[in-house]
Amino acid sequence: MAGFYTCGPNEALIVSGCCHSKPKMVVGGRLLVFPCVQKIGKLPLNVITTKIVTKQVYTKLGVPINVTGTAQIKIHSKEKKSLMAAAELFMNRNAEQINRICSETLEGHQRAIMGTMTVEDIYKNRAAFSEQVLQVASTDLMSMGIRVISYTINEVTDEEGYLKALGKPRTAEVKRDADIGSAEAKRDAGIKEAEADERKMQAIYENKITTANAQRDYLIKKAQYDGETNTKKATSDLAYELQSAKTQQRIKEETMQIKVIERQKQIAVQEQEIVRRQRELEAQIIKPAEAERYKIEKLAEAEKNKRIIEAEARAEAIRLRAEAEAYAIEAKAKADAEQMAKKADAWNEYKDAAMVDMILQQLPKVAAEVAAPLQNVNKVTLVAGPNGEVGAAKLTGEVLEIVRRLPKVIEEITGVEMSRAMKISKGGETLL
Repeated sequence: MAGFYTCGPNEALIVSGCCHSKPKMVVGGRLLVFPCVQKIGKLPLNVITTKIVTKQVYTKLGVPINVTGTAQIKIHSKEKKSLMAAAELFMNRNAEQINRICSETLEGHQRAIMGTMTVEDIYKNRAAFSEQVLQVASTDLMSMGIRVISYTINEVTDEEGYLKALGKPRTAEVKRDADIGSAEAKRDAGIKEAEADERKMQAIYENKITTANAQRDYLIKKAQYDGETNTKKATSDLAYELQSAKTQQRIKEETMQIKVIERQKQIAVQEQEIVRRQRELEAQIIKPAEAERYKIEKLAEAEKNKRIIEAEARAEAIRLRAEAEAYAIEAKAKADAEQMAKKADAWNEYKDAAMVDMILQQLPKVAAEVAAPLQNVNKVTLVAGPNGEVGAAKLTGEVLEIVRRLPKVIEEITGVEMSRAMKISKGGETLL
């Protein structure tokens, strides 16, 4: 599956295969790669530090020495030709592998240059030796796509003591010259010290004379200068005070002007704030209050109208109900009066029969009232005589005996003889 491959600014991507007659190289970018028909590789572009150690290399005069150098190298990515050469030799190799190859090349050139120089030349003129190694090695490494950034010698040693012996004569010479110089310096120092003491005393006396003269001239000049200085100082002080007063006055005026302007701006801001608050008050309080008052007035008016209408409705309902009740009472009264009149007529017409009829209608109620006490009795004990009945029949007979005696009681109360009235009824007359 095709995909994008990316690399950082310290790397180079090399793609070869289909669609590329020559490998395509990108430094610090991305490429679209088809893995099935294309191949991708990477080159590290970081700086590589390589240490070059050559041991027991014979110089021009046959003295074996050891030289240790350090080189800074990297793949030259600025030129396409060099990058192509490096891709052919080092693609997909890491920095350690590249370092090993370049280190071997540099070591060979370092050995070759050491064989053409003496120990003294290498030891005393290290810069020339480094320049020769750098010049020779750069040509070969550049053909490999590698650029040598720098090369320096770190250390030159030998195992035979040649370098140590080489320094001994010079060391002895330096020590001898140092001892001679020290003795001559001490001698000259004593002479110079005496002459210096003489000149010192002379200089001291001359200096004292000169100092006294200078002191005198100084005091004279100082008195003159003090007078002039005091005069100038007084004038300067007065001028300073005057100028200071003028400056303070101007500062006060400017300050007052600033305060006036600030006050004017504050007044303007306060006026705008007053207008804003008035508008805010009108928008947030007055208008809503007026709307609320209008709403309350309308609601109150509606409530008043509602209550008036409800009161009128209730009054009307009361009036209609009163009229209906009055009409009902009137109709009932008329019906009762008519009924009473008819009853009165019936009573006048039938008299005893009507009264008997009414009594007969009330007899069941009377019988019920007579038997009512028996409902509250939990236990009844009946005692019969020699010829009397026993049991419930006796109790029922006593109740019927009471009911049978009622006509006699009614006749005594009303004066109506019920047996005669009932016979009349049987003869074909209507009671009510």
